[in-house]
Amino acid sequence: MDDAAADGVIHAAGCVLWRLSDRDRGPGREVALVHRPRYDDWSLPKGKCQPGEHVLETAIREVAEETGGAVVLGRRLLSTSYQRDGRPKVVDYWAARPAAAGPRGSPGVAADTRRARPDVLLPRSFGAR
Repeated sequence: MDDAAADGVIHAAGCVLWRLSDRDRGPGREVALVHRPRYDDWSLPKGKCQPGEHVLETAIREVAEETGGAVVLGRRLLSTSYQRDGRPKVVDYWAARPAAAGPRGSPGVAADTRRARPDVLLPRSFGAR
């Protein structure tokens, strides 16, 4: 399947999913990162737009798929662009917070999601408080 839109650009969207925290090292913010086994790296939750899908819908869907939880979008953040397999890719980002307190994550979905402080990855799945 071709992931590029009619303009030849691969469009994607994601979120900087965050929450306030007073755990471990005092007050601060935690940001969710997801482990991508395919690349063996950590990334903000994001993914490609499906045909006809608006980037806001993509951001909400992808974060839910990758973290196991619903989110409430905040302000739009910067976009990133880079080459992927020789084609341009643009990722639009929004700030987001967990939608509501609930389960700490779904096995197999949020198991590879972590909360991060600026210099520490914490070994717990990311969930709302």
